Amino acid sequence: MTASIFDELVGQDRVAGYLRAAVTHGSASQAYLFVGPKGSGKLIAAIALACAFICDDLGCGTCPACTRVRRGAHPDVRVVEPLGASTYLVEQVRDELVPDMWLAPADGHAKVYILKHAEALGDSSANAFLKTLEEPPSSVHIVLLTDAYDAVLPTIVSRCQVVRFALSSPSRAVALLAERTGAGEDEARAALAASSGILPRALEFLRNPQRKEGRAAMLSVMRDLPVMDGRDVLVSARELLKAVRAPLEDVKARQEIEMRERVEFMGRQAQVKDAEARNKRELTARERESIAELFAIAESWLRDALASSVGAGSHVANRDAADDIAVAGGCMSPAAVEEALEAVRRARRRVSYNVSPQLAVEAMLFEIQEARVCPRSWESP
Repeated sequence: MTASIFDELVGQDRVAGYLRAAVTHGSASQAYLFVGPKGSGKLIAAIALACAFICDDLGCGTCPACTRVRRGAHPDVRVVEPLGASTYLVEQVRDELVPDMWLAPADGHAKVYILKHAEALGDSSANAFLKTLEEPPSSVHIVLLTDAYDAVLPTIVSRCQVVRFALSSPSRAVALLAERTGAGEDEARAALAASSGILPRALEFLRNPQRKEGRAAMLSVMRDLPVMDGRDVLVSARELLKAVRAPLEDVKARQEIEMRERVEFMGRQAQVKDAEARNKRELTARERESIAELFAIAESWLRDALASSVGAGSHVANRDAADDIAVAGGCMSPAAVEEALEAVRRARRRVSYNVSPQLAVEAMLFEIQEARVCPRSWESP
C-alpha cells in the first residue's frame, strides 16, 4: 500500500480509514466537525486532511506541498483561533475569514481552513459564518475542532460532517508508542507521563532527544530537592526552563526558513506581517507546552511517590527513577505528597495567570522541597 499521511494518525485507525477513503473516492465533505477530548489528535488529523486536499498524491506526507502544510507554511492552509478572550469576534469572521475564503487559492487547487475551538463561535460570529459554511466555494474545505460536541451551536453542527475521536487506553497507548518508535514499555510509559497521557505528544517526545534531556533534568531535581539550599533551588529552576526551552530553537530556525520562503513566494509585506504574528503565537504556545511538560513530569514523579508509599510500586510510571521514588515514598506521608502535588497545580495556575514561568517554577520547587523535607508537618493532628 502506498504511504499516506493518514498512516501517522496514531491511535485513530477508524478515523484514518474513514478520512482516507473519503479523499480517495472523492466523497470528502467541504465542512467537517472533529470532536474528541484534548489529546486525541484532532489537530494532527486536520493537518493530515489538509495535506490530502493540497497534495497531488492525496497526502503522501513527504512532497514539498505536504511538507509546507505540516510546517504551517502553506499559503492555502490556515489554522484559525479566536481573537476574543473566549470567542471568535464578529469582525474576525465577517471581515477577515469569510472574505479570505472567497479568494482563489494562491498555490494550487484547494484551500483549507482549520478552526480551533469551534465552541467559541457564538451566536453573532456563527451567523456571520453560516452561509459560507453551508455553501463554501468549491475549492474550500473547512475543518472545525472541538473538545465538546454539546458546546457547539446546533446551527454549526448541522452544516458539518461530524467525525468523533477517542483517547486510547493506557495499555493500548503504550503498545502503540512501542510499535511506532521501537521504545520499550518503560520508556513509553514515561513518555506518556511526561505528556499528560496525550498520545501524539508522547510520540513527539520519544522522537526528540532534547525533550528527553529536559525530563532527565526534572527527575534529577526532584531527587535532589531535600539536600538543596536556596541558591541551588533558584539555579535549578533556571536550568530546568533552559532545558525545556531548548527544542524551541529548532522551531525558531524553521520559522526563519519559512519566512524567507514566504517573502520569495508572496512578495507582499502584509502577508509577511501576518506570518510574523502567527510565528509569535506559535512560539508562545510551544513555550507553554514545554512548561506544561515540566509540570507533568514533576506531577508524575510525585504520583509515583504516592503509589510507592502505599505499596503500589508496580504502578510507577517513571520506572527508570524507581529507586529514588521509593526513597521519597518511604519518607513522605500521603498528605505530604498531596501538598507537593498541590504545589504543581498552583504553578500551573500561576502560569495561566501570566506569572513569570521562572517565578512559578521557583515557587513550586520551594513548596515541594518543604513537603519533602518536613513531611510530618502535613500529617493530620
